Amino acid sequence: MPETTTPAIYTSHLHKTFGNKVAVADLTLTVERGEVFGFLGPNGAGKTTSVKMLLGLTRPTAGEARLLGKPVGDREMRRKVGFLPEHFRFHEWLRAGEFLDLHGRLYGMSHSERQEAIPRLLKLVGLTDRVETRLGVFSKGMLQRVGLAQALLNKPDLVFLDEPTSGLDPLGRRLVRDIINKLRGEGTAVFLNSHLLSEVEQTCDRVAFVRQGVVLSTANVADFDADKLQVVVRVGQPSPQLLVDLGQFDREVAWENGRYHLTLPHESDLPRLASWLVGHNHTLYEFTPTRLSLEERFLQIIGEDTGQ
Repeated sequence: MPETTTPAIYTSHLHKTFGNKVAVADLTLTVERGEVFGFLGPNGAGKTTSVKMLLGLTRPTAGEARLLGKPVGDREMRRKVGFLPEHFRFHEWLRAGEFLDLHGRLYGMSHSERQEAIPRLLKLVGLTDRVETRLGVFSKGMLQRVGLAQALLNKPDLVFLDEPTSGLDPLGRRLVRDIINKLRGEGTAVFLNSHLLSEVEQTCDRVAFVRQGVVLSTANVADFDADKLQVVVRVGQPSPQLLVDLGQFDREVAWENGRYHLTLPHESDLPRLASWLVGHNHTLYEFTPTRLSLEERFLQIIGEDTGQ
């Protein structure tokens, strides 16, 4: 199989235990080249351990993982992978330019390659004027941005970003979104782990919902608009019987603040619900459909009780 057609990430029944504790139970997923993939789950879902296994920082107890068509431990493959961890500890005594030059040398980049890449990447992350500033005086947001520049030094085919916007202001988050969109356009795969679901919704092509190291569901973000809707209904004469009758549309229909709250599987169910209400002599005063946000889908799939 040609290298460019192999998935960026492939895992099959990846499993990791620490003593008697199961950190990752059974991780099976595929991330395609040029795809921005969101990895979502509550605290303790095994996300960090999964990323560490994919990066070769910890060995799986069982299962298989390949990056860019190569085994996880392949050195040449690792030269094409970038990584920005959530909890970074950079060299505080180094200036920004020195820090990037060090990592460029670790990647095996030539002097001319480093000279070209460092100013370009500092400009990309908005730190051109900080090339001579020591990292020890950087804010957390500035450290995240120089860390992102470090992750892109080697022109990677695959980038792991772990909570890349958690310390950034709105302008910084938009800058990171723009960079991720640029990477997608260049054919670079991005594996994004973030608790900021609104950012994920604006950035990712697909998302996986993970709990206890198992992928519960994978969804295309672009398909969300054609998927489930929440509907708020207010009628002239609400009754307990109507709550029962609406169960044919949604088994978990709720009554709250004088309104019925339903979740419909598809927008094509809206006319049927409205016709049924009118046909059964219910006067409609409110009929408001809204798309489910990624956060609401997350709670539906993962469950609100995460034990945290």
